[in-house]
Amino acid sequence: MPNLLSGRMAGIGERAPLDALAERIESCRACPRLVDWRELVARERRAAYREETYWGRPVSGFGDPAARIVVLGLAPAAHGANRTGRVFTGDRSGDWLFAAMHRAGLANQAHSMGRDDGLELTGAWVTAAVRCAPPENKPAVDERDRCAPFLTEELALLGDCRVVVCLGAFGFQAACRHYDVRPRPRFGHGVEYRVDGGPVLLGSFHPSQQNTFTGRLTESMLDDVFTRAVELARG
Repeated sequence: MPNLLSGRMAGIGERAPLDALAERIESCRACPRLVDWRELVARERRAAYREETYWGRPVSGFGDPAARIVVLGLAPAAHGANRTGRVFTGDRSGDWLFAAMHRAGLANQAHSMGRDDGLELTGAWVTAAVRCAPPENKPAVDERDRCAPFLTEELALLGDCRVVVCLGAFGFQAACRHYDVRPRPRFGHGVEYRVDGGPVLLGSFHPSQQNTFTGRLTESMLDDVFTRAVELARG
């Protein structure tokens, strides 16, 4: 039986187009500044990861192809997904995100350290608006727009999506642009906007250290967002 949060049973035929999209994302070299930066970080590496081989390429989304919940972030972290090759994997933001998704019944484990660590998502897909790690976590407008067609294709392939959990204002604005939301609602934690004929956009503060260390985002606040996402996805 399919999970209550999955629209249909996932199969090879459904995953194949997403796998093909992932291959195109991971080979993209369209933004020279981002290519130079991600590869520089991969060569120089952080001292703590000196012995590791960095991914150093664009990062595709991952999860359940029949997901009703899509989690949308900003971009790979320089020493997180740019190192591990899987979005939100290997950094503090991912620690918070996947722990919350585990508590919500969307992930089979509460941690994510690498692409082959056994993490599986049920009823959920995790992705980013920009696929390369940007300097200072700030992609330029032209880089953002050049990457947008990947998200457009990805969301079209995730045809069972009922909720988009938008992590941070950047993710929320990317979702609003994708669904042509006008006038654009103001971002806030817990903000909901139902797209006419589409999913609910659900805002959350980003689980960055800047937010979690200062208490702007707490575990209970993040849990509340995913509890609500599950309610909406089942409705």
